[in-house]
Amino acid sequence: MNDLDDKEFVERLKPAFGPTDVELQHDLWPRMLKRFDAQAARVPWFDWALAASLAATLFFFPGVIPALLYHL
Repeated sequence: MNDLDDKEFVERLKPAFGPTDVELQHDLWPRMLKRFDAQAARVPWFDWALAASLAATLFFFPGVIPALLYHL
């Protein structure tokens, strides 16, 4: 590509990216804090099922515990 092609290429790309010296009109952190407070920590049912199956496996097969600790 020559210099003319490079300039044309840059001019065609400029509208796709928009202005680069834009600042935020407001602070986003208070909105994020409200969002964190609004969401309650919920644990899905399948997480409880996995925890129960792990506990049952460790209870019925205690020989698995050293192997599990080895892989951690």
